[in-house]
Amino acid sequence: MSGAVSAAPERGGAEAYLAARVLNALLREDYGGLSARVAHSKDGVAVHLPGRPGATIRLSPGGLFQDYVVAPDERPSLRTVLDALAEVADPADAEGVRAFEAECAAALRALELHETRREAVLAGIDRGDPLRYETLAAFVDHPVYPTARARHGLSDADLRAYAPEFAPEFELRWALVPAGRVRATAPLPWRPPGAPEGEAVFPVHPLSAAAVAEIPGVRLLPEPHLAVRPTLSMRTVAAGARTHLKLPLATSTLGLRNRRSIKPGTLADGAAAELLLREIAAREPAAGGRIALAEEQEHAHAGHEYLAWMVRRLPPGEIVPVAGLLAPAPGGRTVIEEVSGGDVAGFLADYLTVLLRWNVTLFVRYGVALEAHQQNLALVLGDGPPTLLIKDNDGLLASPGRLREAGVTVPEFADPRMFGDDPHALADVFVTITLHLAAAAVAFGALPGGLARKLLTDTLGAALEEHGDHPMARLLRARTLDAARLVGKSMITAGTLVAKSRTGAADVNKYYGTSGPNYLRRAPGH
Repeated sequence: MSGAVSAAPERGGAEAYLAARVLNALLREDYGGLSARVAHSKDGVAVHLPGRPGATIRLSPGGLFQDYVVAPDERPSLRTVLDALAEVADPADAEGVRAFEAECAAALRALELHETRREAVLAGIDRGDPLRYETLAAFVDHPVYPTARARHGLSDADLRAYAPEFAPEFELRWALVPAGRVRATAPLPWRPPGAPEGEAVFPVHPLSAAAVAEIPGVRLLPEPHLAVRPTLSMRTVAAGARTHLKLPLATSTLGLRNRRSIKPGTLADGAAAELLLREIAAREPAAGGRIALAEEQEHAHAGHEYLAWMVRRLPPGEIVPVAGLLAPAPGGRTVIEEVSGGDVAGFLADYLTVLLRWNVTLFVRYGVALEAHQQNLALVLGDGPPTLLIKDNDGLLASPGRLREAGVTVPEFADPRMFGDDPHALADVFVTITLHLAAAAVAFGALPGGLARKLLTDTLGAALEEHGDHPMARLLRARTLDAARLVGKSMITAGTLVAKSRTGAADVNKYYGTSGPNYLRRAPGH
């Protein structure tokens, strides 16, 4: 494996592992001009860090998303990396730098806590558990964001009680909300015993209970009700084998500015996006025939970011999150080795064919790019070939002009950031989400570099070939297979380090400005 996706560190190595990931991210995003400190000599490549005399870290070529990464045998201290960050930071970013230091500390605590429970959790996972693969997926770090395990404001006890990597079970809290405030598409399937009629009940994640209790006119019921378990996303909990419940969570992940609350309009936008994709899948049997969409039409909001719910209904079959394919499974194998029956290359070839054919068709014919990263995708295993399951569609980008040309009604999204006619903006989403996270991170993590590259280029090339000389197909080929470099996102820059007023990012999840080597033209390390 090439290490494209970072698994948990070896016991006792959490700090060096995290420090290397943080330094890699700072170099990739060139925060504070740090990449200018990379020097080449007869002894190799190294970065000379400011802040401490002699802080030189050797680098190796061959990173999947960047030119150089911290050499495998280097063990940088987190303090050294953070001191260097403070030295190169713009004074205007002082608050963001302090927040990122706290984020690093929280991520380190979470890593070390997980180390202590890792083997016990693995040993306790039952083969027939419908959340088995959700739990295992939480053992794998984000392919790009270095401090993804940090959940702002949560204690160690909170993590053990509610984080998916610890496989807990807990009961939800409930709030009474004046019925006049509520906008719902369907009745909630559950109601706590003794809840008075005439007021709406809202399920509340225990971590959000204190915030909900402060909302004027809202009463928090004293007794919990309904046992649930966290899925990989944490704010979405499983209330049954085929029923998930998405709730606001009073924390941030993947950056301080990535709040896990739910704003009014978001759930309705996601439901509208689902219907759009269902219409396109029906029009495109070749590309959409093995696509399944989670049903996300039942939802409610009460005008506050901590008062919302969405019921997600899943199709039959064993569901394996794409984020968990490289996770360890009990018995010493990885999940992809387990579910593929040992034919990892064949399994991946099939997955990539379905993934890329669908997303290329969306892009070329309809001007749609999905923010369906590895956490929002899953494979549904059953009697026939796997189906690709897609959920949480409220972050997609759609071109009204392209939809109209295709004869598709343009959805009435409340969030204007979901619309855009610029084909290069659509390509940015395709490359950074579909190609980097859903395809390359998995392929290069599971297979040797040369084989992964050939598999990716063959499947993407075949998907593009179906559309011939279409201008959107030519553009996407130019931005992928034929590109000198591939666009990347500056995730820690926009997510925590730099205020929106300075980045100008309307959406911190779509902030670009970095690039990396084109692994489609040459496998990493070659």
